[in-house]
Amino acid sequence: MPPTPAIPPHRDESLVRDSGAACAQDRGDAVPPRGDAVRGRADTRGPEHADARVPAREDALAQDSGPARTQDRGTARVRGREDPLVRDRGDACPGALRLHSAADGSLARLRLPAGLLTPAQARALADAADRLGDGHLSLTSRGNVELRGLGDGCAAPLADLLRTAGLLPSDQHERIRNIVASPLAGLDGQGADGGAAVQEWARELDRLLCASDTAPALSGRFLFALDDGRGDVAALGGDVTLVAEPGGTALLRVGDDSAALRLPGSEATRAARTAAEVFLSVAHEAGNGSWRVRELPPGHDAAAVRALLRTRLPQPYETTAAPAPTAPRPPRPGIFTAPDGTRAALSLLAPLGRLTTAQLRRLADVAAQDGHGELRMTPWRGVVLPGLSPEAAGPRLRALATAGLVTDPASPWYGLGACTGRPGCAKSLSDVRTDAVTGLRTDGTGGPPGDGTGARREDTGPREDGTAPHRTGGTGLLPVHWSGCARRCGHPHGAWVDVVATGDAYEVSVRGTRHAAPATATVPLTEPGRLADAVASARAAGRTTP
Repeated sequence: MPPTPAIPPHRDESLVRDSGAACAQDRGDAVPPRGDAVRGRADTRGPEHADARVPAREDALAQDSGPARTQDRGTARVRGREDPLVRDRGDACPGALRLHSAADGSLARLRLPAGLLTPAQARALADAADRLGDGHLSLTSRGNVELRGLGDGCAAPLADLLRTAGLLPSDQHERIRNIVASPLAGLDGQGADGGAAVQEWARELDRLLCASDTAPALSGRFLFALDDGRGDVAALGGDVTLVAEPGGTALLRVGDDSAALRLPGSEATRAARTAAEVFLSVAHEAGNGSWRVRELPPGHDAAAVRALLRTRLPQPYETTAAPAPTAPRPPRPGIFTAPDGTRAALSLLAPLGRLTTAQLRRLADVAAQDGHGELRMTPWRGVVLPGLSPEAAGPRLRALATAGLVTDPASPWYGLGACTGRPGCAKSLSDVRTDAVTGLRTDGTGGPPGDGTGARREDTGPREDGTAPHRTGGTGLLPVHWSGCARRCGHPHGAWVDVVATGDAYEVSVRGTRHAAPATATVPLTEPGRLADAVASARAAGRTTP
């Protein structure tokens, strides 16, 4: 049986710096690790400093299909979903300039509108992770990037490096540039009018946000979603969502409002920025400190934002029914070919959302040498490389599979996610990444099919009809997310198999469905085989849960 690819370790003990030391400019200057002193350190700073990648629902209203219960997370107080939420302090979401102190050192979160990077920028991030961090990059559920293991003195050199690379166009706005866009827009012939407009929308919206004097007041969790009409990122719960329509129009939806505004595509990005500014006005009037549209109280909700927005636009555009909600549809790993067959795109995933710097440099090389000179980080912790020739696509996919990236939906790594866990997060009750890998190796699949690289030799090139290969692998299976505690940081949007550490065991259930299934199992940490069976059973149950 082919071996399972090695997961990039969360932490290299030989390279962790003491958080009290000045940032070492070279890995050779690393301070010896603190070992158990780091692992056992209590976190007393309050819930607003939660060590987490921003998940699809990261706040005090995280998905919970169970009974109403009192929640108290420091920044929010709410008793059940029928009561209004009140936030009594500002958003402490980390950024590239505002670092978060975690158990494994400081964490920086860099916003990448539409997930876009040039090869030079990707190499700059790899250099930053090697020189200043732990040698890895974490991909988030919003297509952003995190660097971990940063020492206390790393903030200034990191900021200088990011500015030089063109990744910090505005210090004031860097935390609010949360823009996700359909990763395959303009590449596979899907979406309205081919979807090409969405990527330009992302660039223009970023420029407009960075020019706004009001926008810096937005929370670092406020989300813009730009969907090319295929329904992928529209399902991610954006605060302002644009959906492209055939004929050049766009639908603008605020939060989960049942109605949307139809407007010309040429007005879409300005209307999206205005919608965010109107949200701030409504939130100020509501007085409950809302960070997200869904936190607004009755009378100051999404419909109220839409009504006020209509008065702020050049004309009162048509109001229509919002698109029906759908399940998130991430691009599967493999090759996607343009309808005319002249160009191909590679879609890949990072195992458990972690890239080594060597992998990122390999991706940058392929983008520069064979593609359009562009990398698109996806909200599903993957990377899309557009613009390859059909002849180059297959060999490059196989080479990237050999580098440890997930290139086939039949891989057991496909759909598998985890939070940071121990030792990086002081709140975690387990080393979930190691446990997820143990479960992967004992669940009967062993490793990816084919030659052990994640790519099937007989089906890695584009098909003659222009469709992507490997369309059937993993079809119908729910994603699985391992969490070190009940906060469930970084969990997927929509339905998923929830594996949560409870101390000496894991609880496995299906969440995010209309009626959550009860816990399918509580399995001790000492029984990885049973745990893998429980996860497999939950995935099967999730297929039929409404």
